[in-house]
Amino acid sequence: MSDFTIGESDFLLDGAPFRILSGALHYFRVHPDSWADRIEKARLMGLNTVETYVPWNAHSPRRGVFDTSGILDLGRFLRLVAEAGMYAIVRPGPYICAEWDNGGLPAWLFQEPGVGVRRHEKQFMTAIEEYLRQVLRIVEPLQVQHGGPVLLVQVENEYGAFGDDQVYLKAIADLIGQGGITVPLVTVDQPVDEMLEAGGLDGVLRTGSFGSRSAERLRTLRAHQPSGPLMCMEFWDGWFDHWGGPHHTTSVADAAAELDALLAAGASVNVYMFHGGTNFGLTNGANDKGVYRPTVTSYDYDAPLDEAGNFTAKFHAFREVISRYAPVPPLAPDPVAPAPEFSVPLGDPVAVRGVWTAAAALPTLDELGARLAIYRTELDVEGPALLEVGEVRDRAQVFLDGHPVGVLERENHDRAILLPHGRGRLELVVEDQGRVNYGPRIGEPKGLIGGVLLDSAPLTEWTTCVIDLDTVPTAWQSGGASVVGPGPTAWRATFNADGPIDHFLKTDAWGKGFAWVNGFCLGRYWHRGPQHTLYVPGPLVHQGPNDLVVLELDTMASRTAQFTATASLGPTDL
Repeated sequence: MSDFTIGESDFLLDGAPFRILSGALHYFRVHPDSWADRIEKARLMGLNTVETYVPWNAHSPRRGVFDTSGILDLGRFLRLVAEAGMYAIVRPGPYICAEWDNGGLPAWLFQEPGVGVRRHEKQFMTAIEEYLRQVLRIVEPLQVQHGGPVLLVQVENEYGAFGDDQVYLKAIADLIGQGGITVPLVTVDQPVDEMLEAGGLDGVLRTGSFGSRSAERLRTLRAHQPSGPLMCMEFWDGWFDHWGGPHHTTSVADAAAELDALLAAGASVNVYMFHGGTNFGLTNGANDKGVYRPTVTSYDYDAPLDEAGNFTAKFHAFREVISRYAPVPPLAPDPVAPAPEFSVPLGDPVAVRGVWTAAAALPTLDELGARLAIYRTELDVEGPALLEVGEVRDRAQVFLDGHPVGVLERENHDRAILLPHGRGRLELVVEDQGRVNYGPRIGEPKGLIGGVLLDSAPLTEWTTCVIDLDTVPTAWQSGGASVVGPGPTAWRATFNADGPIDHFLKTDAWGKGFAWVNGFCLGRYWHRGPQHTLYVPGPLVHQGPNDLVVLELDTMASRTAQFTATASLGPTDL
């Protein structure tokens, strides 16, 4: 049992000054059988605390559901932190950003007419209350005063970059208190006067998020936080990648120097990220600041631990800096063995389709409850015809009588395509590539928005087919016909392994799609890069035969699955 409070200039643990040396480690981006390894490596870097967000939409894919199984077992994760002799910071949002789909807000929430987005609106607040009740039921008994690891709980997340509804922030803080949380609460904002003012809350400790100019940013933070400890809640040591862009890295020396400056000033820190992990499945977010850019599957983040949990040069540099301010444990060499290299043929292709349903009006993907769907209608006009869509969110492949015509990309602001003729079966394969996680476009619907026109006339009488991605690994059991052609096509292979060891699946010879190993969705791949491997966590892999399933949306240049020795996350300069 411990007592953790905020003093005049320090955090106080049982009355003594305590500096938080924390690292971000998101349980939902790491296979649960690897949690203990990653936590132990945080301790070995000299950290005393682990921080995590909580993704509302992952825990609650449907209203009334709160899943804590497997990779979502927050309680187990926090208990492992405690078993390692470390403390924890929990950031439940409800909005988390985190380059995570919709910033963690569930898509179902925004199907309610008039629902608010990050403001004090009745429907939004009712849903938040339901969510926080479930999260805090797990966190409350794991606070330090009950013998658990949790030192701090955060209210919302960088709210000053979004709005200034103090009633909303206060209501969130009150709900956290009503959930039995008595450890100190914090807010976090970028150290800009307007953001710290709008996103802060009287009586709640303000913290900052930045990765450079530490001394200057701490002075700004102190101007808004006259007493109490200074803390950088997100010390950005790297960055995330988007499809079609470079792989981001940062200077090890510069990052270490900034961390040194931060600690020399007496501040506490949370390194974001200590270990990034992976956006498994369809969990990646996106940004849209005039151009839509979806985030890649890897969340390596150029962090002290790479995507596979191996030490990097940044780990050793940060550990050396921390050793100047706090004791660090001894570190034994941890050589990295290359992953197995081999290839296996892909076979047994099958067209992946669901049930076709008639729809007079064009439904959004949200209305279909889908992330991937096919829209079909019959055309009957003379000559070449212009097809126009109000807005594509986010990618629509266009087929006419089964032949590919082209692709409408949200990123390119594509909204029109010329069809070679105006008669026949039109099919649009529409993919949600990840919901915007930052800014005013949070919560927007997905799919084809604003209707579809053919030579300026509305197209109606659609049928739709939802592709249930959860069933793709078992597509062959439904008796689908073997095909090699356009449209979503699943392929499968079997590979043998010596045991539960990490693998890297090479994807640069494939087009665009998703991959599963033993029924677990590794995430998205896309030939445009920068990422050209998918990380396969060792705990997914069995000794002996293992199943690989690939759903290809475009075209495969090679019908072979190749495994390679190391990750390929792309060039750092394009």
